[in-house]
Amino acid sequence: MSKKTKTAFICDQCGTDYPRWGGQCTSCGSWNTIKEVRLGTSAIERHSRKNGYAGSRSEVKLLSDVNLAQAERLSTGMSEFDRVLGGGIVTGSVVLIGGAPGAGKSTILLQAIANIAAQGIKVLYVSGEESLQQIAERAHRLKLPADKIMMLAETSVQSICDVLDDIQPQVLIIDSIQVMHTQEADSAPGSVSQVRESASYLTQYAKRHHVSIFMVGHVTKDQSLAGPMTLSHIVDTQVILASTDDARFRVLRADKNRFGSVGELGFFAMDSSGLKEVRNPSAMFLNRAEKPSSGSVVTVLWEGTRPLLVEIQALVTDCQYGNPRRLAVGFDQNRLAMLLAVLSRHGGIFTASDEIYANVVGGIKVTETSSDLAIVVGIVSSLKDKVIPHDVFFFGEMGLNGEIRPVANGYARLNDAAKHGFKKAVIPKANAPKKSIEGLEIHAVSTLSEALAVLSDI
Repeated sequence: MSKKTKTAFICDQCGTDYPRWGGQCTSCGSWNTIKEVRLGTSAIERHSRKNGYAGSRSEVKLLSDVNLAQAERLSTGMSEFDRVLGGGIVTGSVVLIGGAPGAGKSTILLQAIANIAAQGIKVLYVSGEESLQQIAERAHRLKLPADKIMMLAETSVQSICDVLDDIQPQVLIIDSIQVMHTQEADSAPGSVSQVRESASYLTQYAKRHHVSIFMVGHVTKDQSLAGPMTLSHIVDTQVILASTDDARFRVLRADKNRFGSVGELGFFAMDSSGLKEVRNPSAMFLNRAEKPSSGSVVTVLWEGTRPLLVEIQALVTDCQYGNPRRLAVGFDQNRLAMLLAVLSRHGGIFTASDEIYANVVGGIKVTETSSDLAIVVGIVSSLKDKVIPHDVFFFGEMGLNGEIRPVANGYARLNDAAKHGFKKAVIPKANAPKKSIEGLEIHAVSTLSEALAVLSDI
């Protein structure tokens, strides 16, 4: 007597599991999206239940006995890409690269795989969306060597793995995971269950055969990657390629990385010959007007493992409709409200009847608190029409009691600003360096009132 096949009921839209079929998904509200999925019918899935995504079954051992050898890495030939990945491609890792249509995901991967193939490493590019002729035309336009890149047009993950067994490449590109399908899921390609099962199948293969895989994932209407974050827990690294306010530039950010730091940024410029690395990203974000203007302030952020100089602009204007607006673009709206409260209480500057707009120039997203002092100074500069010279910069975290708190990597931030020609710095007292930096005049402050006093003298 044959063993009964196990099944599960999964919503195609949100991925919620149910013990039985239902007409409406109670999680996302969609109708007729709950589908029956067979479980445990393939050898690789049976292996998955035993071993998990890691792909191998280990014996219990002491932590002190674990081998500390560094994972082997391959270079993409693009230092900015390698930086985001944590130093290169780890053998057997799975990387998910996402972004909006037209961001350049296929372009950057085609350039990277051409560089890898030039090193004598066997690579395979699997396309499920574009024809091989379209990819060949792109490679010709980008002037990439195409004689060592193997191509395959396929959407079945079982067929892809059969080809991998035959040619045994070290690096694999899947473009894209949304169009891939597995025989073990009955839903249509692109559904949550198909995307999840296909990614799981390929991840298992990568771990067992030490193949490095790049998967392209598209964002949905709500900016989720490849569905509602379905693949985040499966892959080793998740990176997002996005455009800045200037359409010529692209920013590659690591949202998850098991082999490197999260939040690392890589900068590229898009032109007719593809994506070019931007070795000095601070210059990209500091394309300022020749004449200084009020409300414009420069701060130094710390993104991943390096400093980044950006411009913050603030505008304070009279309220026209009786309900003043506070709008922040590029950083947290709630933090702007908190900084305005501190400015009112400890700085003696009241803005309750004014509309305030603050923007981080260049489309960069500020996720740390070192920009607090620069934001407050920009608001005061706009309110009092105080012009801040181009060679002055600010950084420091603002406390609720009006204190200026230190930030990490202060000395590296000062050094980077000095290399870019800045002459004056207003920073937290605790970040003041013991040794002076040539060409840089440092004003160390401990409270908001001290910072405003220095501002009036600049």
